[in-house]
Amino acid sequence: METPLEGIRVLDFTRVLAGPHCTRMLCDLGAEVIKIEPPAGDVTRFTYPRRNSMPTYYVQQNTGKRSVSLDLQRPEAVEIALELAERSDVLVENYRPGVMDRFGLGYDAVSARNPRIVYTSISGYGATGPWRDRRAYAPVVQAEVGLTKSQGDHGGHGAYRNDRHSHADLYTALDAAAALLAALYQRERTGRGQWIDVAMAQVTLYLNEHVHNDLWDGDTDPNWIRSFGNEHQPVVTLANGDQVIIAGHPASKGNFEMYIGAIERPDLAHDPRFATPASRQEHIDDLVAYIREYAATVPDAEAFEAQCSRFSLAVGAIRSVAEVCDSEWARERGVIAEVDDRGGGTYRIPNAPWTFSDGPGVGVRGTPRYRGEDNAEVLREVLGFGDADIEQLAESGVLSEHRPRG
Repeated sequence: METPLEGIRVLDFTRVLAGPHCTRMLCDLGAEVIKIEPPAGDVTRFTYPRRNSMPTYYVQQNTGKRSVSLDLQRPEAVEIALELAERSDVLVENYRPGVMDRFGLGYDAVSARNPRIVYTSISGYGATGPWRDRRAYAPVVQAEVGLTKSQGDHGGHGAYRNDRHSHADLYTALDAAAALLAALYQRERTGRGQWIDVAMAQVTLYLNEHVHNDLWDGDTDPNWIRSFGNEHQPVVTLANGDQVIIAGHPASKGNFEMYIGAIERPDLAHDPRFATPASRQEHIDDLVAYIREYAATVPDAEAFEAQCSRFSLAVGAIRSVAEVCDSEWARERGVIAEVDDRGGGTYRIPNAPWTFSDGPGVGVRGTPRYRGEDNAEVLREVLGFGDADIEQLAESGVLSEHRPRG
C-alpha cells in the first residue's frame, strides 16, 4: 500500500533546522524530497560529531532526501530550479524574506510556471511588518516573544539564558508542515496552489500555552492556580538517589488531597497552613518539604510511581536521552532508527513518531546524501537531461558536489 504522501514531490530550499525538520516530516510521510543546496552546502554539514564526512546533526534532519547542489547566482541554475518547481507539488524555503525573489524563485515567479504549487516560506518574523528583514534564529526569536523571560522568571529565578533546545525552530517546522498539508488538501478541491507565510515568532506565541495568562489584566482569585504553572510541580529524590518529577501543582484544589494521600499524611488536611489553596501557595516550601521527606524513604522510581498512581498522580523519572532510547519502551515503539553512516556503520537518530493503522510503516528511510550526490540522477529522471548536458553544467559550476576524499 502507498505511504500517505506517495507521489508528492517537495522542492526543499531550506537549511539548519526549522525548514529541514518540516521537510523531513514530509519525507518520513512518503514524499519525494529534493534538497537544493548552494555550493557552500547546508551549514549543518559543518557540525560535529561526524563520520565519513557525514555529520549526525545533518543526518537527523535530512536522511532520505535527495541532494542537488546549484549555484543560484547563475541563471542556468535558476532555470533548472524553476523546471524542478514546475514538476513539484510543494516548495519550502526558509531564507529571509526577499532572498528567493532576488534569486528569481519567489512565489510569483514559481507560481507563474506552476499554479498548483504549494509554496511555503518560513522566516523569523514573517514576510510583512517592520521586523521583516531582521536576522532570526531560535534563541533570538524566543527572547523577542517572551519565552526566554518566562523561563527565567518562573524557572530560573530571573536568571535569563539561552535554552539549549531550539523550540522556535521545531514548533515552526510542525506548524508549517500542518499548513502546507492543509493547502494540499484544499488544492484537491480548488485545483490551485498558494503561498503560505509562516513566522517563527508568531508560531512560538501560538504554541505558548500561557499567553492568555500573561495578557490577563483583570482581578485574580488567590485560591486558584493560574494557567497550570508547571514550575512548582515537585522534583524529588528517592532512597536510591533517583530523581522523579510529579505532575500537578500540590497547592491546587484536588491535587492537594492526592498528594497528602500519596505521602501518607492525611493529617495535613487539618493543618491551618494548608487550609486553602491561597495558604498552601503561601507555605508551598513547607508542603514540598513534606513531599520530599516522604520520597526519600521510597526505594526506587518504580515503587514511587506505584504509590503515586494509587492517588492518580503521574510520575516521571529524570532520564538521559541515552537511557530512554535504550529502554524497553523505545525498543517496542521503534523510537530510534539506525541510519547508514556511509562507511559501513550506522548512526542512531529519532524515528518518526506516527503509526498508521492502514498502510505501510512511515518513518526514516533511505540514506543521508553528500552535497550534490543526486545531481545527475534527478536531472535525468525529473527533467530528462542527457549525460552530456549534465557534464557541461558540472564543468561550468552550475552544478557541484562534495564527497569525502579516498
